[in-house]
Amino acid sequence: MKKKLVSIALAFLVTLTACGSNSHQESSQAGQSQAPASDSQVESGDKVIKIGVSPVPHGEIAEAVKEEVAALGYSLDIVTFDDYVQPNKALDSGELDANYFQHKPYLDQFNEENKLNNVSIATVHIEPLGIYSDKYKSLSDLPDGAEIIIPNDVTNGARGLLLLEKNGLIKLDDPTNVNATEANITENPKNFKFVAMEAPSIPNQYKSADAAAINANYALGAGLQPVEDAIAIEDKDSPYANIIAVRSGDENSEKAQVLKKAFQSDKVKTFIEDKYKGAVVPAF
Repeated sequence: MKKKLVSIALAFLVTLTACGSNSHQESSQAGQSQAPASDSQVESGDKVIKIGVSPVPHGEIAEAVKEEVAALGYSLDIVTFDDYVQPNKALDSGELDANYFQHKPYLDQFNEENKLNNVSIATVHIEPLGIYSDKYKSLSDLPDGAEIIIPNDVTNGARGLLLLEKNGLIKLDDPTNVNATEANITENPKNFKFVAMEAPSIPNQYKSADAAAINANYALGAGLQPVEDAIAIEDKDSPYANIIAVRSGDENSEKAQVLKKAFQSDKVKTFIEDKYKGAVVPAF
C-alpha cells in the first residue's frame, strides 16, 4: 500500500512539472511570461542601445556604425521613423536611448514647444538644404510671383528663407535668425509666394510649384542628388549639423559615450565622404 501511494505521488509530481513547463512555454510565446529575467538577460538588455533615426542618410550611417558600437561592447538597435515628431517623443518617454535625425535648432524649438528636455551629445553630419526646381535651371530664372514650397516646421522653413536671402532673392530683418519666418521678410522684390508643407512630402510635390526647399535626407530618399540637382545649396559652414540626442541627465552615461565615440570615428567620416560625395558632409 505504501509503495502504491509513493507511485501515485510521483506520478502527480510529474504531471505538475509537465503542466508547469507547458504553461511557461505558452506564456513566453504570448510574450506574457512573469518569470524574472536572469542576470545574463539583464546584462544583455543593458548592452543594447536603441536609437531612432530617419531612413536616409541617418539609417544608412547608423548601419555603418554598428561594427564600431559592437567593438565597444554594445549592439545597436535601429528604429526608423518617417517623421520629425515621434523620435523626440519616443526618446522622452524612454522608448529610445537616443535619436539621430535632427539638427540642434530644431531640437531646441521642439523642446520649447513640447516642454521636453532632450539634449545634444555629438554632431555627426550636415545635410545641406537645397532649392530644387523642375521648371527652372537657376534661381535667377524664377519669375515674378513664383510659388516656392518650404518646410512647415520653423527651423527648416527658416533654412529655406535664409538660403534665398543669402542668394539675394529676398531680404530678412536678421540674416542670422535661425527661426526666421515670412514675417521677417523685409524685401521680396519678385513677390514670391511661399507655401508651407510637411518636409517629408515636399519631394513628391515640388514639381507642382516653381521651386522648393528640400532637406537633403528627403531629397536623397526621392532620388535627387543635392550637389547636382539643386539650383542653390547651403554651404558647408551651415549651422544645421545633425546631432545625436539623449534625455537630459544621460549625457555622461556609458551608452551616450559609446554613441559619441562610434559616430565620430574615422571610419564613419570616411563612409560619409565616400558614399554621399558632398551631399552629406561630416561635421566632426
